Amino acid sequence: MDNLYVIKIGGNVIDNSENLHYFLNDFASLKGYKVLVHGGGKIATDLSHTLGVEPKMVEGRRITDIETLRVVTMVYAGLINKNIVAQLQRYQCNAIGLTGADANLIRATKRPVKEIDYGFVGDLSETSVEKNTLSKLLETGLIPVFPAITHDGEGQLLNTNADTIASAIAVALSHLYKVSLVYCFEKKGVLKDVDDEASVISSISSSGFETLKGDGIIAGGMLPKLHNAFQAIKSGVNEVYIGKSDELPLLNDHLFGTRLFA
Repeated sequence: MDNLYVIKIGGNVIDNSENLHYFLNDFASLKGYKVLVHGGGKIATDLSHTLGVEPKMVEGRRITDIETLRVVTMVYAGLINKNIVAQLQRYQCNAIGLTGADANLIRATKRPVKEIDYGFVGDLSETSVEKNTLSKLLETGLIPVFPAITHDGEGQLLNTNADTIASAIAVALSHLYKVSLVYCFEKKGVLKDVDDEASVISSISSSGFETLKGDGIIAGGMLPKLHNAFQAIKSGVNEVYIGKSDELPLLNDHLFGTRLFA
């Protein structure tokens, strides 16, 4: 099977033009098939204020009413996505910007209302990603770039978590490729000591994760990240990396951040 990288970047890269410039140059130099997934950073929030659409957040999650959906679609699928694609073309990386609606590539379901109505937010399932169509795009030499926008198949766009999109793509394509899922965030990897950037744990197995969790070394916000990562591995992804975007070239030598494996 051919190797494939599915890489997700967040606001810490997108919000800083210099960081984004260096990251995209490094991304373009990665060998093999690759897919890029990105979030929206602060730009959507800033534009919301400018347009008089007050952002609503609950426990760090954006409530996506119809006005907010219009803003995030413009920003994620328009401004940010096309800027990324244009810069990748600059580095001879033949990127194509795609929402989940394009070619029916990622179909979500609107999150049901329970204690909180999240509005036009999409949840994904095992069958959400059209893996054969996406694979055909990759085989032509194109590099797909996805924002956090999907659709429901009934004409409705949906705001969908970028981490979840990256994981769903990685799992779907793991049937066709040897997939490495890569999350770029603000730390160099999973740390033994959250206050010491030099304390990166180079690799963690599924059994090692349980030990680190039991010892309280991995806790707080890192727990759900690793739970989701190991779920992806259990579902067929070969390995997951978590690390800092400016160290991406180390992926070519498998020395990037923290490697998670079965």
